[in-house]
Amino acid sequence: MDISPDKQNIDSVFSNTTYFIDFYQRQYKWNEEPVKRLLEDVFYRFNEEYKKFKDSDIRIDQLIDKFSWYYLNTYVTNLVEGKLFVVDGQQRLTTLTLILIKLKHLSELHKSDLIDWIKSKIMGTSGFKKEFWMNHTLHITAMQDLFDGKDPNEIDTSSGVTAKNMVKNYIEISKWLNVLDDKKEFETFVFYFLRRLVLINLDVKQTDVPMVFEVINDRGIKLKPYEILKGKLLGQIDKDELVSLDFNEIWDNQVKLINSFKEDEIDEFFIYFLKGKLSETRGLAQKFDKDYHRVMFEDEYNQTLMLKHNPKGVKTFLLNDFVYYTNIYAKVYNYYREFNDNQPYVFYNNLTDMNSQFLLIMSACVLNDPDEEQKIFSISKNLDKLFCLLQLQRGYNSNSFATGIYKLSSDIRNQSLEKIQEVFDNFLLQELSNQRQLPVENKLNYNLFRETGIDLDKRFKRYFFARIEKFISSNTKMEMKQTFYNLVQNTGAVNGFHIEHILSYNAENLLLFDNNEEVFERERNRLGGLLLLKGLDNISSNNENFKKKLKSYSNTLYWNETLRADSYKSKLDFYKMINVYKLNFKSYDQFGAEELEERHKLLFDIANIIW
Repeated sequence: MDISPDKQNIDSVFSNTTYFIDFYQRQYKWNEEPVKRLLEDVFYRFNEEYKKFKDSDIRIDQLIDKFSWYYLNTYVTNLVEGKLFVVDGQQRLTTLTLILIKLKHLSELHKSDLIDWIKSKIMGTSGFKKEFWMNHTLHITAMQDLFDGKDPNEIDTSSGVTAKNMVKNYIEISKWLNVLDDKKEFETFVFYFLRRLVLINLDVKQTDVPMVFEVINDRGIKLKPYEILKGKLLGQIDKDELVSLDFNEIWDNQVKLINSFKEDEIDEFFIYFLKGKLSETRGLAQKFDKDYHRVMFEDEYNQTLMLKHNPKGVKTFLLNDFVYYTNIYAKVYNYYREFNDNQPYVFYNNLTDMNSQFLLIMSACVLNDPDEEQKIFSISKNLDKLFCLLQLQRGYNSNSFATGIYKLSSDIRNQSLEKIQEVFDNFLLQELSNQRQLPVENKLNYNLFRETGIDLDKRFKRYFFARIEKFISSNTKMEMKQTFYNLVQNTGAVNGFHIEHILSYNAENLLLFDNNEEVFERERNRLGGLLLLKGLDNISSNNENFKKKLKSYSNTLYWNETLRADSYKSKLDFYKMINVYKLNFKSYDQFGAEELEERHKLLFDIANIIW
């Protein structure tokens, strides 16, 4: 590797070189904190030196060499076809340019003879035209306005984040530099800034740029894995092809698409994608959780990805896999956050935190998959079914489930719809058999369902009753009375929904179970003895007998209301649902062991239809 270190002061850095911002570099993202740290360091050093020499009669240009120098850090460049690209360090170099712009305005205020020198450090003639040495091509208008002294609050920053941060940081810089109200102190600071602040320039060959970029981070802002990955991939492509085939634009557009959902969500995409395509077990998958941008280049994974030292492979990946799978991810994410009639199960999995659907969908879909929508539907539906039937039959073990997901992912990788269904069905039966330690042949078995109830996870119980509510509303052509969010995720005291026992703990209800407290507690805790009630309704019906509770169930949820006789009056669609599915809906005047068993069996029958 060929690296050429070169110690330079700012006078040398900004002299006759135009710095182009390489595709590796983020936009200018330094905020107030790193800018303040830089200024604090510079002023601390300057003030210490100025105290020693401020009373000297020697001209500052002759005296400045006696000031101690201060090291500002390193910046990395790469010369390609006569253009010098900044590989690392543009955050710092841009901030230094903003300081110079402020010094230029102060020199005008002080009527200093240093003004031309300062201006020449900001911009100069390169070829036929005059341009800023820090060549933020897309944000020239904002830089020119700052240079011309336009009110920062009136500067157009619509060109992007870089322009916005340049203006904000210029305002912060102005606060610091406005203390230089004495002309002598100001001019001494200019000499100190230009002559005694030192940077080290590392100029690297194009082939070494990705490696150097990975290990060097900007001061105060650590690079994200996807930012490093961008450098490692795009750094392999010839710059002419980068421009002609728009690889940088392709990358930025897809990253912007995914990050529009959530900050740095693109890192989550890569983790799911790589796990889905490369991992056989949970243990191997965990390697991608932190350093996927390094792990994916290891020999065992590169055999599949073929991205290491392979410009052709990188170009193929970016033009095909990267675009296709980020588009799938974006599609699934839209289904995930908002209910869609054509893809309801992706949304349902969001309610139960089944984010592994992203992993499984990435795994199953092949490039430009003709069955893409059907696979999204099948996988999300089967994942919901798998999770719910394990929960409802007391066969869910979180550790076993998390481990099994990667076996599922491996078994459905690039497979057909028929194979995907077969894998899920077999996995469900095997997992039930393992957890219950007996052979299970039916996906939903009443003997396994019979005791299910209060021991279930609280959110899952709310989700279960929300799905029951959705089933009734859909089959009776009625609107849901509450949103899924309120039913499942809102736990507030007023608008949140909570699990309520139909049988309160009191002497009257205990007598229905021969005063056997153990049997009473076991039975009333089953799903058939539970309801989902809004916060205030829950409180109002607490500890009442069944007949009084029936009154409070009016105008709550459809499932609760089916306990009441008036909910069956003149409802043709309701009776049609009962007849079509042969469901044992009935109202009750009293509620004991027999009635609870009927309700529990009814829930079993509905669950059998849903799942």
